[in-house]
Amino acid sequence: MRNRLSGIAATVLALGALTACGTDGGGTVADPEATVSTGSSGSGDTISLRGLGGGSGLDVTVVKVADPARSAEKFSAPERGKRWLGIQFRLVNTGTTAYADSPQNGVQVTDADGQRFQTMFAEITAGPAMSADVRLRPGAKALGWVVVELPADVTPTAVQFTMDSGMADHTGEWQLT
Repeated sequence: MRNRLSGIAATVLALGALTACGTDGGGTVADPEATVSTGSSGSGDTISLRGLGGGSGLDVTVVKVADPARSAEKFSAPERGKRWLGIQFRLVNTGTTAYADSPQNGVQVTDADGQRFQTMFAEITAGPAMSADVRLRPGAKALGWVVVELPADVTPTAVQFTMDSGMADHTGEWQLT
């Protein structure tokens, strides 16, 4: 991926609706609020997401990817046999209420087999980390890197972002190919 996204396809998934709301028996989602839509292809795709609270919303953009990401500190490094993947996110509060969360909690990276990898706290040379305590008034922005540790031989295929520390019903997904 060499510090860039190529062939990004952005998709909003209604992941929570399938488990939390169930189906109507015919395989369709029974939650009329759940939506699935596709964004455009290319670097810098922005996906609009809704949170759990009324009036909460973010425009989320994956700006850059660093693979592998290098430690900015001489005392920290990936575990033996693993590497770090850095993802730079831009968040814009498009809601009518303040946004307050730890965005890393809502980020996951997946591989082709469906394995999921969680974030960790690390400083990387690519740039400043995303704050663990982001608070944005409506219209305000945040920019920062999130780090995921994964096995050295794993090829990440997608990164997902879900508001409210991963608890909201709508998830943005960007393909990493």
